[in-house]
Amino acid sequence: MLSGSNTAFASASQLDLIIDLPLDASRMRSLVDWTMLSMKTSNPVPFGAEIFNSTTGESLMRAANVIGPEHDPSAHGEINTIRLACKKLQSYSLRGYTLYTTCEPCPMCMGCCLWAGLDRVVYGATIADAAHYGSQIMIPAAEMARRTVMHCIVTGPVEQAYALNLFTNPIMQEQFKKWK
Repeated sequence: MLSGSNTAFASASQLDLIIDLPLDASRMRSLVDWTMLSMKTSNPVPFGAEIFNSTTGESLMRAANVIGPEHDPSAHGEINTIRLACKKLQSYSLRGYTLYTTCEPCPMCMGCCLWAGLDRVVYGATIADAAHYGSQIMIPAAEMARRTVMHCIVTGPVEQAYALNLFTNPIMQEQFKKWK
C-alpha cells in the first residue's frame, strides 16, 4: 500500500507531475465500480482501464478486457483502452496521459504503456493477486519500467482491497472456472 503524504512529486522525462494520491484512490474506486458493471453482462471481467489527461484530469477513454468476445488474446483492458484512445486522438502517442487499471499490467500491457509514452500507470490489484485466479507472467510493471529508457511512473497498488472485489465477486468466480 502507498504511505506517506497525500501528494508526491515525480519526474517523467522533462515533465514534472504532481501525483495526488487521494485523487488516484477516487479514480480507482470509480473505475472498479464501472468494471463491476460487467458482472451483469455476458462478459464479466475484473480488468478495466481508463486514461486521463495528466494535466487537465479529463477522461479520454475507458474500456475493459474483451478477449472472449473479440477472440483476441491481446485484447486486455489496458491494450483495448490504449487502442481506442490512440484512435480517438489520431496519434500513436499518449504522452501527457495517465492510465488507471484495476489490476497491475501484465508484461504485454506494460510494454504497450511504455511504447505509447504514457506518463503514468496507476493500478489497483497486483499481478500476484491476479495469479491467485488465473495464469500470469510474474514480472511486475515497475520492473518493466525500470528496464527501459522510456519513462513511465508506476504507482500501486492503489485501493487494492477494493479492486480485489472484482476477483472475489461470485459471478467472476464462476467465470474463472470457464477460463481454465
